[in-house]
Amino acid sequence: MGKRAAGQLPPPEFLRLAGHALRWQLLRELSRSDRQVHELTALLGQPQSLVSYHLAKLRAGGLVSMRRSSADGRDAYYSIDLTRCGELLAATGASLHPGLRLAPPPGGSAEPAAAPSRVLFLCTGNSARSQMAEAFAQHLGRGAIEAYSAGSHPKPLHPSAVAVMGEHGIDIAGRSSKHLGLFAGQRFDYVVSLCDRVREVCPEFPGHPELIHWSIADPASQPDRDGDPSPAFHRTAAEVATRVGFLLALIQHAPPPRQHTPPQGQKVH
Repeated sequence: MGKRAAGQLPPPEFLRLAGHALRWQLLRELSRSDRQVHELTALLGQPQSLVSYHLAKLRAGGLVSMRRSSADGRDAYYSIDLTRCGELLAATGASLHPGLRLAPPPGGSAEPAAAPSRVLFLCTGNSARSQMAEAFAQHLGRGAIEAYSAGSHPKPLHPSAVAVMGEHGIDIAGRSSKHLGLFAGQRFDYVVSLCDRVREVCPEFPGHPELIHWSIADPASQPDRDGDPSPAFHRTAAEVATRVGFLLALIQHAPPPRQHTPPQGQKVH
């Protein structure tokens, strides 16, 4: 027989990486929020050595990445690359039969919802990351969400953030930075922190919103060799846009949001 036996073909990369029960649980947890190792051990009820071993396997396969915390360099956050997961998953079906080829999940917009979900994006300065997230969510959401942003220590909007978002066709030049205290007492369905420092000081919001963390470095702190911050802002905008796209998909398939009534006398911005 001149043809290669089917049994000699190795399973697709995604199945080899994600097919292990604990690694699948890790991917599921990281698909909701960036996590530290001690958080994952607590969530999964597994020893740290075992969790770290399987995280290393997922990192080697390019499904998971690790970044030192900007709040405490002794800690590290793990995050999932959902785009790569989608690409490998799409290839997995085709490896079994061409008729099972899947299209990668779109990074586009969500369908309009009758009752929009309320999402608050937070970072330290509200000068770049959270502003980008708010703008992308409003631009891509098509009415599916009401997006807001704020910071623990607001500072003026960074001109590079304005320039980069303009390249995406989104004008944020007229926006102002806001303190997260402005939203105290308001109800949200999701509160997303994009900064390790603000995660540690994030106040509690009524109604038990889902807390999501995206460990994204401040682009203003990463200028290139010539002191130009633009490359870092381009990278940050691309990452934020991708994450917002997947967040919109999550919201689209979540149960209908609760109806929110702002505290009496408080204006919703």
